Amino acid sequence: MLRRESQTALHRVVCCYRRFSTKTNKAREAVQVYKPGQKLHGYTVKQLVDIPELYLTAVTLQHDKTQAQHLHAAREDDNNLFSVSFRTTPMDSTGVPHILEHTALCGSKKYPVRDPFFKMLSRSLATFMNAFTADDWTMYPFSSQNYQDFQNLLSVYMDAAFYPKLRELDFFQEGWRLEHEDPTNPKSPIIFKGIVYNEMKGVFSSSRSIYTQEAYNKLLPSHTYGVVSGGDPKYITDLTWQQLKDFHASHYHPSNSRFFTYGNFPLQDHLQFINDKYLQHFNQISVNTSVPFEPRWTNPRKGKIDCAPDPLAADPNKQTTVSVSYLLADATDSFEAFTMSIIGHLLVGGETSPFYKSLLEANIGNDYAPTLGYDGYRKESVFSVGLQGIAKQDEEKVFQIISDTFDKVIKDGFEQERIDAVLHQIELGQKHQSGNFGLGLSMAVTSIWNHDGNPTESLQINKHVNMFKQKLADNPTFLQDKVQQYFKTNNHSYSLTMSPDEKFEENRKEEEKKRLEKKVKELSDEEKQVVYNRGLQLMEKQNEEENLTCLPTLTLADLDRKIKPEPVETTSLGGVPVLCSIQPTNEVTYIRMICNINNIPSHLIPYVTLFSSILTQMGAGDYDYKRLSQEIELYTGGLATSPLISPHHTQPNTYEKGLHFNSYCLDKNVDKLLDLWSAIFNRPDFSDLNRLTTLIRMEASDLAMGLADSGHRYAMGHSAASLSPADNLSETLNGMTQVSFMKKIAEKTDQEETLEKLKELAEFILNKDSLRILINATPEHMSQVVKSVDRFLQEIPGNHSSSYNHVNEESFKINPLNTQFELPFSVNYVAKSCQTVQSTHEDFASLRVLASLLSRKYLHREIREKGGAYGSGASCSSDVFTFYSYRDPNSTQTMDVFNQSVQWATNSKFTDQDIDEAKLGVFQQIDKPIPPGKRGMLLFTNQRTDEMRQKSRDELFSVSRDDIVAVANRYLKDNQKPTSLTFLGPTNEQIKSNQDKWKIIKD
Repeated sequence: MLRRESQTALHRVVCCYRRFSTKTNKAREAVQVYKPGQKLHGYTVKQLVDIPELYLTAVTLQHDKTQAQHLHAAREDDNNLFSVSFRTTPMDSTGVPHILEHTALCGSKKYPVRDPFFKMLSRSLATFMNAFTADDWTMYPFSSQNYQDFQNLLSVYMDAAFYPKLRELDFFQEGWRLEHEDPTNPKSPIIFKGIVYNEMKGVFSSSRSIYTQEAYNKLLPSHTYGVVSGGDPKYITDLTWQQLKDFHASHYHPSNSRFFTYGNFPLQDHLQFINDKYLQHFNQISVNTSVPFEPRWTNPRKGKIDCAPDPLAADPNKQTTVSVSYLLADATDSFEAFTMSIIGHLLVGGETSPFYKSLLEANIGNDYAPTLGYDGYRKESVFSVGLQGIAKQDEEKVFQIISDTFDKVIKDGFEQERIDAVLHQIELGQKHQSGNFGLGLSMAVTSIWNHDGNPTESLQINKHVNMFKQKLADNPTFLQDKVQQYFKTNNHSYSLTMSPDEKFEENRKEEEKKRLEKKVKELSDEEKQVVYNRGLQLMEKQNEEENLTCLPTLTLADLDRKIKPEPVETTSLGGVPVLCSIQPTNEVTYIRMICNINNIPSHLIPYVTLFSSILTQMGAGDYDYKRLSQEIELYTGGLATSPLISPHHTQPNTYEKGLHFNSYCLDKNVDKLLDLWSAIFNRPDFSDLNRLTTLIRMEASDLAMGLADSGHRYAMGHSAASLSPADNLSETLNGMTQVSFMKKIAEKTDQEETLEKLKELAEFILNKDSLRILINATPEHMSQVVKSVDRFLQEIPGNHSSSYNHVNEESFKINPLNTQFELPFSVNYVAKSCQTVQSTHEDFASLRVLASLLSRKYLHREIREKGGAYGSGASCSSDVFTFYSYRDPNSTQTMDVFNQSVQWATNSKFTDQDIDEAKLGVFQQIDKPIPPGKRGMLLFTNQRTDEMRQKSRDELFSVSRDDIVAVANRYLKDNQKPTSLTFLGPTNEQIKSNQDKWKIIKD
């Protein structure tokens, strides 16, 4: 029975949020007046399609003069999105579309400044700004909730796409160049430099990226998919500036463009601006960028490649990866694509899938191969399956298992319950609201649209679901027939094997060395002088102060000084705090729980991450792990668990450590979702050692494979760990320490000891002793959810005593360290952390603004533009201020730049405009849209009330120049506060010669 205290609190919540029950369709109604054939600002309306399952109306148009295509998705969403994309089909691996994507954003006719894209990052409240290069398209998207901001960005993006300067120096900076190691010293060695060049060296430091690229290149070899659109470092240095300009002329034309707009801003405003300012000034041209179908093979093919050995592999003798990729069907056939995506999930998704059973449970390898499942992002779709972390002698065994598994599926088919589970996930996916729905929609339609398919077809999900169900009803073997067609009688398949070679990195360095020597040897004395002069010229250009008045900008006056409140009512069920956030969640209920784990013994702490990752993947209650997986997919959007570390707002060396349980479902399935959590809390089953071994190997493999993609995050976490106890624990659970720990666990042949540790953790964690709960639901459904939660709490063990206990580690010893992790990378990930203050300290707002200021006004220029790293920045969190670089060709030089940036700040070498833009950068992050299912999370996880958020906002507005200089001096200058350095990267001779100051870790 629902307690009276809950009913009273709930009544207040529902009354307060009654307005959320009213839905509005103004954006859709505004476009439903248009008719096919209607003329509108230089366009002709082609089609109007109402898509109720996504709460939007789609309008397709064509520009009369250029034939440019436009798709508008009208939806009652303030977070409006724009994108323009071009079909870009390179025929070599010089990376011309990728380098063009970068260079186009380096200045345009209307905005001739050096880097308008990055400068707009700090002059805008964009919720998203970026550009993407795919295998066969390039896209420039942004989103914003502010109308004027949207118009500003629209102007910058349109001008960049159609009137870029494409200056030679920009090409050399963004793409590649020969330049002296020290541009001011003509006697220093000439080396390769360039942002994309170093970015792609970083990409190809990942064996996962090497494997994936090779698999697709060899499966589709005859045209654009047979090359590396992002650029292979071996060939990037063949690209010329003229080739870049020619590629722009032939590909970046309105006749080869596709525009997408989304949200509740008026369509006619978009069309009028695009036509009047840009498209009307172009004429239609004949564009030959279409991708032909791949000629079908008469026999399957095989190939082998090498990679660098993984020093973090649990078993050095099991580092081979194998997979088979199949070329399927025309991706523009939306129903065939829908069908094959479902089959792809049925084959490899979840613990009850055929390939999970046959490949992963066999414990031959540690995880699926990097190429996995259905991929519909090209002209023709692909399905891949395989294993990584196998012994070389098991290669043929895996291929045989793959063949046998398809045979079994053709014979037995798929269980109806698994099909129902996939369809349930589709229904739930339509209703679950993300933070940037428009961007996801844009990406979803691009692949079909890019190859002249109907973009609205893929959005009509209900139509495809109904057709799918009808096909199954008409032909019980419909899915088996598809499996037979595409995987048994299809000769167009490519089997790829990748094995480690001890000399891989050495060979790669030697190749680059010889290529460089050849380039330099071919230079005449005059050309060497050109190289030297160009280096000086580029450096001068990078250093020059620019007049940015041509760039549009928001000002602080455009910002709302008040936060958007996230009211939450707190009630109590049996002593357990339950926070109720009534929101327009679209018939989806979100239930989150946090269990305080301060009482866990220290010897169990390293196991918390493993515990959280496997908890919902083992058995529970009456369910074995397969049945539990199936129930989760049938009735929920997933049950997930992760560690939570939350520093105290005011007290140093104090933090909460907990475990966060995250779940959501359709309103009708709340009781089922809570039954599953009840089974997990009451009777977790870790007894299946074979299953546990599989999950441990997968977890260790995932961590090791992710280092090359997220090296900066690991470097930042490690550098901060020696400065605060909260960061130290975070590094233990999520950083390099955890990567090494999981490697050691995975190396064990007997996991009995691990099993006992996990059982101990379950005793400490899975109870309501220190639990708290957050519910996000509609007003119509909240009271029923609270009743269900009340029942759940009565079913699980424990007696609630506390929810927000913090650990105070007064004895924590700050121990500044300089650490290098030697890894087989071609680039570095560098971080420096300094001890600062808690998030409610009076200096914290100034430190946040300083981090934004340094990132955008100094580090970007010095580390990315001059140094050639792909990314850089500074960040400020509670207790710690951190500098970082990403895919960086430099290491110790970058550390010097970190120090120089502090000197720049303490000398006050920035303008009042710079300060305002730095504040805008901070507000851009703070004001990103929060979907209904996540509102109230700051209060729930960090105890940050609306009043605290408002105080923080007020402090940010009031930060002055003197404040910024003061905190730079107080915390960052001359390492006055404890400071640690960490970088991940290849062997560094300079550091090896200073081993007394550095700790070098090789595995």
